[in-house]
Amino acid sequence: MRVISTRTHGAIDYLTGAGLLLAPALLGISDEPAAARGLRAAGLAAMAYSLLTDYEFGLVRIIPMPAHLAMDATSGVLVAASPWLFGFATRGPRYRRSHVLIGLAEVLAALTSKTR
Repeated sequence: MRVISTRTHGAIDYLTGAGLLLAPALLGISDEPAAARGLRAAGLAAMAYSLLTDYEFGLVRIIPMPAHLAMDATSGVLVAASPWLFGFATRGPRYRRSHVLIGLAEVLAALTSKTR
């Protein structure tokens, strides 16, 4: 069920992007470069493609909303899998849990957002 409006999704996008940039420091995982880089890269990417999305908060509206949501879902899966993909899962639950929860939240937002 798609209940999140594109306007709300846009606000979530920019808050998430900024939050992902700050997350390594806030979560105390900056000491693991791969964990920090993964979250920061996801944050920068989210903000970049949000600026290019055809919705209320897009600056240059060239990416259709369905494609944006597919990118969000893909990003979420990659963030959730990144502890194992990039080898920092053994650092402990603080490193794994944060990435998995953030990734799942991203996928959930993509699945529950309207396309128009």
